Amino acid sequence: MSAHPATILVIDDEEDIRSLMRDFLEADGYTVMTAQDGQNGLAILPSKPIDCVLLDVMMPGLSGFDVLRKIREFSEVPVLFLSARHEDANKIRGLGLGADDYIVKTATPAEVVARVRAVLRRARRSEPAAPEALDYGRLKIDAAAREVLVNGQPVQLTAREFDLLLLLAEHPRQVFSRDQLFDRLWGAYGDRHTVTVHIARLREKLEEDPAKPTLIVTVWGVGYRFEGERGS
Repeated sequence: MSAHPATILVIDDEEDIRSLMRDFLEADGYTVMTAQDGQNGLAILPSKPIDCVLLDVMMPGLSGFDVLRKIREFSEVPVLFLSARHEDANKIRGLGLGADDYIVKTATPAEVVARVRAVLRRARRSEPAAPEALDYGRLKIDAAAREVLVNGQPVQLTAREFDLLLLLAEHPRQVFSRDQLFDRLWGAYGDRHTVTVHIARLREKLEEDPAKPTLIVTVWGVGYRFEGERGS
């Protein structure tokens, strides 16, 4: 366990929400910083050691989606969306942009704290020794450098997209259910639909025809399987 408490940044334009989250997170032992809008939150992030961000979706000026796009330009810090809107389209959009979780504000503060705890636990897991580079012909994965090449060209993946691809590619022809992938990479808390979103994003970046995937295929009614033969 870390000798220092994790620092959580709460970005929300509602003072009541910021105060409530601060009280519950501090009661759980976290250090809490707050920002009343996206611009102030973005100013804090590069200058402070932030371990996790709770980010409101609907804010004046920069929306939470806009803020996350900017965060992902320089950081893979875990981000959990807080939103008054529960529509699937908003969840898909948030998860697709690289959020680690999407929480509707009707959730209890205790549940929010539990999800923060789960995300931090995943982020702090020690990584195993990196395996050798994986060569699947037109797809090459350098686990140590966390780099992916398709037809010799680098492909930019988020940290979670890379972890998902590596897990599948390390076990070719093995079928993983959505629940298995979620439990391995996201843990106990969160929206399991994020697996589907991340698979779709990987296909867009890796497949020649995302509508007819040949690398990451769907096994209907079961889950997903990586297809490929290792190069010599």
